[in-house]
Amino acid sequence: MTTSLPLWRLLQAATDVVAAVREGVSATAAMGRVEGALRPGAQALAFQALRNLGRAEGLRHLLARRAPPPQADALLCTALALCWRDAEAPYEVFTLVDQAVEAAKRSTGARAQANFINACLRRFLRERDALVAATDGDPVALWNHPRWWVERLKKEHPRNWQAILEANNTQAPMTLRVNARKSSPQQYLAQLHAAGVDASPVGEHGIVLARPRPVHEIPGFDEGVVSVQDAAAQLAAPLLLKGMEGNLRPAILDACAAPGGKTAHLLELADARVTALDIDPVRCERIHETLGRLGLQAHVLAADAAQPTLWWDGQLFDAILLDAPCTASGIVRRHPDVRWLRRESDIAQLASVQARLLAVLWPLLKPGGRLLYCTCSVFRAEGEVQAQTFVAHNKDAVLRPAPGHLVPRTGVKSNAVPDNLEGDHDGFYYALLEKRAVA
Repeated sequence: MTTSLPLWRLLQAATDVVAAVREGVSATAAMGRVEGALRPGAQALAFQALRNLGRAEGLRHLLARRAPPPQADALLCTALALCWRDAEAPYEVFTLVDQAVEAAKRSTGARAQANFINACLRRFLRERDALVAATDGDPVALWNHPRWWVERLKKEHPRNWQAILEANNTQAPMTLRVNARKSSPQQYLAQLHAAGVDASPVGEHGIVLARPRPVHEIPGFDEGVVSVQDAAAQLAAPLLLKGMEGNLRPAILDACAAPGGKTAHLLELADARVTALDIDPVRCERIHETLGRLGLQAHVLAADAAQPTLWWDGQLFDAILLDAPCTASGIVRRHPDVRWLRRESDIAQLASVQARLLAVLWPLLKPGGRLLYCTCSVFRAEGEVQAQTFVAHNKDAVLRPAPGHLVPRTGVKSNAVPDNLEGDHDGFYYALLEKRAVA
C-alpha cells in the first residue's frame, strides 16, 4: 500500500474506526467522520484490522492483561492486527510499529500510553511466533469471530463452518452486473479486455474484476452498462421472474428496495411495473440515483412495508421480492465490522421482523403469484427455518425450487464448498413461495 499521507495519520483514522465499532457504531458511519483525503487509506487499514481483531485482542491480552484506556487499546490492537502476520502486513512490520508509536504520541487519547504501546509492540516483534502460537487455542483469535458465532456455524453448517469463516476473513472482489438492456456478459468482457481490464464471468449476468477500481473508472458504468452487485444478490431478479415471461407488464413489489440494485435488475430483465419501497427517505434517494443512472423507472415510495394500510392501493401484486432486514452474516467479508457489532440475541429479534413482514405482505399477492424471500444471512433462523415455519402456518403457500442457503465462496478451491452458484459470491438465502388457491 502506498500513499503520500503520513502513515501515522492513517493509523490514527483507522484506530478511530476500530474504536467506534467497539462502542457499537458501524464502520460505515465511523468512516463518514474521517477526513476525505484520509478515507481510502484509513478504510483499507481499518477493514484489515477488523478482520484480524480477534487475534489482535488475544495478543494484547498476553502482552498486557490489563487493557489500557480505550483509545490506546484500540491503537495497540489495530497495530497488532496489521502486523501479526508478515505475509499480509500492508507495510513492513517495523514501519508499522514505528508509525503506531508516532500515532500514539500525536493522539490526545493515547499520548500518555505511547511508551507502553512501544514496549508492547517491540516485545511482540521479539516474541511473535511464541505469542501467536499461544493464541491459536482461542477460537476467537483463530477465526476472528465472536465465540457464539463460531459455535453457531459449527452447529448449523457442520461440514462447511471452517470454509465459511475462512471466506469471511478474505477481502471480497468487485463484482459487476451487466445491464441486459445494453450489453451481454460476453460483449462486456470483450470491452474490458480491449481496455486492458482483467475480469472473468460469474453467474448469468455477472463479471468479477481481478482488481477493484473506482466505479467511475469502470468502462460503461456512468452510461448504465453495468452496476456493482455481488453474484449471489444477482440471483434474486431471475428467480422471481422465472415462469412469468408470458405475463404482460406484471405488477411487482420490491418491499425493502434500497439502494435499488434488485429493483434495477428486475427492470433490466422485464417490462414490469415495479413499486420500490423503503422505510428510509434518504435511502429512497439512492434508489432514484440508481435508476436514473440506468435509465429505468419505478414507483418509489418511502414507507414501512410492514404497514401496507399507509401505502398500498389495494391492487394485488403478481410478484413480491422481500429482501428482509437481517444480521448480514453472509456479507461479513464486505462489512467486517458486522461480526463485532452483532449479538446472538439479534438473530431472534430480526427473525421476528422477518416473520411479520412475510405475514403482512402475503395477503398482497395474487393467487398464482410468487414471493421471493431472501436474506444476506447464513444463519438458519433467518433462512430455511423462517421459510418452513411460514409454509407450515399458511396452507396456500408452496415452496418452489430455489437455491436455499448459499454460503460465501472465495473461488479458491481449497476454501470452496458446493452450492448452487459457481464462482466467488457472498452468503445468501433464497426461498421461492408460490400462492395457490385454497378451497
